[in-house]
Amino acid sequence: MHDPNFVILYVADPAASAAFYAKLFDRSPIEASPTFAMFKLESGTMLGLWSRAAVEPRPDGTPGGSEIAIALATDADVDHVHAAWAARGVPIAQAPTAMDFGRTFVALDPDRHRVRVFAPR
Repeated sequence: MHDPNFVILYVADPAASAAFYAKLFDRSPIEASPTFAMFKLESGTMLGLWSRAAVEPRPDGTPGGSEIAIALATDADVDHVHAAWAARGVPIAQAPTAMDFGRTFVALDPDRHRVRVFAPR
């Protein structure tokens, strides 16, 4: 069995989304064109941002209907990242809260895809 190592989000404006994620992850995309941008994350996973208008076959999902998640070691790490992102103006959909799986918060990208940060229990 092969493990997935590439996540693609369909976005309205790849340049705007690339700017958001560059600021969020403090890194530049390794590839960028008018219809696509790609980031290599610390884990080795690739994050692609593909223009919804250019995807073939056309997607039929609702924009913003996806979530990527970032696991951190401690609740304090979650609170620290939340404070840093909120201070930079990143839209926050859910403030840090305790849930059954651990402490978490949710940010939103320009297409309203969720970026969940959590410390698992």
